Amino acid sequence: MRIGINALFLMQPATGTGQHLFHLLQGLDQHDQENTYVLLSPRFRRATASRFPELGPRFRNVQAVSALAQLGDNVEKLWWEQVGLLQACRRERLDLLHCPYFASPILSSIPTVTTIHDVIPLLVPEYRARLAGRLYTELSVLAARRARAIIAVSECSKRDIERTLRLPPERIHVIGNAVDESYQPITDPRLLAGVRERYGIGERFILYFGGFDVRKNVLRLVQAYAQIRQRFDEPYQLVLAGRLRHVGHPLYPDPRPLVRELGLENEIIFTGQIREQDKAPLYSAATLFVFPSLYEGFGMPVLEAMACGAAVITSNRSALPEVAGDAAVLVDPTRTEAIGEAILELLRDPSRRARLGEAARQRARLFSWGAVAQETLRVYRQAVA
Repeated sequence: MRIGINALFLMQPATGTGQHLFHLLQGLDQHDQENTYVLLSPRFRRATASRFPELGPRFRNVQAVSALAQLGDNVEKLWWEQVGLLQACRRERLDLLHCPYFASPILSSIPTVTTIHDVIPLLVPEYRARLAGRLYTELSVLAARRARAIIAVSECSKRDIERTLRLPPERIHVIGNAVDESYQPITDPRLLAGVRERYGIGERFILYFGGFDVRKNVLRLVQAYAQIRQRFDEPYQLVLAGRLRHVGHPLYPDPRPLVRELGLENEIIFTGQIREQDKAPLYSAATLFVFPSLYEGFGMPVLEAMACGAAVITSNRSALPEVAGDAAVLVDPTRTEAIGEAILELLRDPSRRARLGEAARQRARLFSWGAVAQETLRVYRQAVA
């Protein structure tokens, strides 16, 4: 088969979807010696540099220039998804198209596989506030219903896709995520000290790493920390790692005003964007990792932290219990006091933290990109057949 893959998210390598695509391509390169792949890459007016994995000769990158660049970024992206991709598929005479995120062509002339990581715009009211976003979501839903197969990244996502898109379960295939082999416990004191110095972090800290949109629930984490910090046996900073984006947008509440209001500027650290090579040392250096998200289709930061042997506290809803299993403490993310008490209990029990960290490492080993690639190949074959 000649398989086309929409490579748009290689232009956004720091996102979860970008990471997923990058490692999926590596897995396909290692485990598929039969098919050829064409990476279909848009060349946008304000394109950022793409990050391509090193791949074998069966992979070829093809760029297409947007015809509607002058109309703005959103129109340019929509043109690519609904017109540019199809033109590229015809030119390349492809047998199958894989769109690795929730947007595929409505009128595809070849079998299409769509990966839907989550259906957040259909489940969380705040993400439906703007008309343009609602229209784009409806278009994505219509296209997904016409896809030959859907890949969901968790059983939770599959159930939500069935319910919101009204698709039969046999068309939805669950294939999880995994993490890069670089995510492992880091014990070198120089690396651990280096990452603390680089981001201005002290010896003992509680870590959150992820986005700052409303569903990530960061404001409640800040409030929980404020409620319990006077009860610490020794001081612990709260480190909020990740890039603050779209500050001022209603979907991206800025936690810094709340931190100032609580007088915690010296105890809560904002790192900004974390370098890829610093992630494993950061997870390893943390006393514990807290991820109180209200909804996740999978929850990559949880698996990354577990692979590094961190003691994890996360939410008892959406896909997070499915990822964490019994190797993390699960809490109700809507209850600030529950988040705080879970943190306090683990800080006071180092032996339990050690047991959780070891269980987390074992759990993380169950997820591999090789298995993801092999399962994805099976879906490709079924879709064409």
